Amino acid sequence: MNLQKVISGFFFILAMTLNFGFSYGDAQNIEMHTNYELYAALVVSLIATILKIGDKTQIGSVLLASSLVADIQLIAAVLIWTVTDSMDSATMATIVSLSGGALMANVTSVILYIGETLKSKR
Repeated sequence: MNLQKVISGFFFILAMTLNFGFSYGDAQNIEMHTNYELYAALVVSLIATILKIGDKTQIGSVLLASSLVADIQLIAAVLIWTVTDSMDSATMATIVSLSGGALMANVTSVILYIGETLKSKR
């Protein structure tokens, strides 16, 4: 078993599930989304990005690109949440929408990671 692959896979999947947990629910309902989960999704996504930096393969480049997309969208969502004085349903919908875009990038990354794992030889 390759410990580096286990750690990388753990953070890739954790980033995706935290992002899903934040995005799940009515986008305009403020009570359904917590800022702590959004912050956790951003931190784990940044860790996953750092783990992808050392991979010099073609698939590694695509994994890094999808992770950077997720990071940028999560950073934008966190900035909007942090800068906003009064949270209303439209602002929350924007934050959840950005998080949903990051979720799609995370799903793409996990699918590529699983495909690469299945393709690799023992």
